[in-house]
Amino acid sequence: MTSTNFCRGYQFFYFLKIISLNKEEFMFLSLSIIFIFGYLFGEIFKKIKLPKIIGMIICGIIFGSCVLNVFDNKILTISEDLRKIALVIILLKAGLSLDINNLKKVSRPALLLSFVPASFEILGYYIFAPMFLHITKIEALLMGAVLSAVSPAVVVPRMINYMENKWGTKKAIPEMIMSGASFDDIFVIVLFTTFLNIIQGGELVFKNFINIPISIISGIIIGFIFGNLLYQYFEKSFKKIQTEVNTIKVMIILGVSLFLISLEEILKNKFAISGLIAIVSMGIVLKIKTNEKVVNKLSEKFGKIWIFGEIILFVLVGSAVDIRYTLEGGIASVLLIFIALFIRSLGVVFCLCKTNLLFKEKIFCVISYLPKATVQAAISSVPLSMGLSCGKIILSVAVMSILITAPLGAILMDFSYKKLLQKEK
Repeated sequence: MTSTNFCRGYQFFYFLKIISLNKEEFMFLSLSIIFIFGYLFGEIFKKIKLPKIIGMIICGIIFGSCVLNVFDNKILTISEDLRKIALVIILLKAGLSLDINNLKKVSRPALLLSFVPASFEILGYYIFAPMFLHITKIEALLMGAVLSAVSPAVVVPRMINYMENKWGTKKAIPEMIMSGASFDDIFVIVLFTTFLNIIQGGELVFKNFINIPISIISGIIIGFIFGNLLYQYFEKSFKKIQTEVNTIKVMIILGVSLFLISLEEILKNKFAISGLIAIVSMGIVLKIKTNEKVVNKLSEKFGKIWIFGEIILFVLVGSAVDIRYTLEGGIASVLLIFIALFIRSLGVVFCLCKTNLLFKEKIFCVISYLPKATVQAAISSVPLSMGLSCGKIILSVAVMSILITAPLGAILMDFSYKKLLQKEK
């Protein structure tokens, strides 16, 4: 490196140091860093034949609080909300891409995939975490609930891509995985809340378990209602297929989706609703009822918005990862993660029993259920923030899990789908 380049590099990092000291004043600069460097890191990893999301997560780690610490505190405060908006965008595209007739073919395994693999993985942590990390059984259950959720942010975009390019669609494999991954998070978060209540001295409340099917069913029904209302409104107000009309439709659909997320929060203590499931359900209704050309245009527009959403989502996931905790668990935590993943994989295989899937197709389903990122980034720090003695070790294992499974799952899916899935003619 020449002295000139060295001086420039020093000046750049000195500039970042100044930002970190005054970061409350640099919200727009933080957004600029997220978009520009998130994109650049993603492109670099794409050039070396690795998934872009790995570069984006690394970008978030570098510019996040545990390394350069340059993101504005306001951005970090609303980070979870921004990640949820990005997730809403990709789930809308998922709903507009799902083929309900294909999904009917795999309804049983799709239903099982929504809770069986997570249950197997939680059981794995319940058995082995006390041996490896010397925590109690109930703390092991809490750890399992944090770590067992599959990441729809990693899985869903890939399944949409496979559906659009007809990989595995003859047996509805992408549809099955995508629907199972979407329901999986609801099941895990309810368990997390229940175990957290028990560990704080509360009681096992069976109402929480009843809320799982209630939230799914109510989400489907509410999504169906809003999907029909939107369809009726669009048919009366926008009869022509025009670019500007479709842009207005996208804005309205996105606005209604954000309302459904808010509705879940508003009714949280009164009635269980899954806003994310409602969004997918609404998208499916619009796909079924709307003209195919219009649906394709809407799906294409949400795909373009996802370019921004993906960068925001994974850079902020990276910024939520505190790598200082990765060494807390040591080799024992890494070994525990892989043992739990193996047990989880047995759960996936169990769900696929008595299906017409080939062995290699079942292997692909196992791979698709490996990545963890979004849920872990959102809830892994909660036990520590509440002062629980197991909080630090849960956070460290969760961080390690994100750093291992998100890249591993993404890489394996990207490099194996053409070999493991059949392309429909």
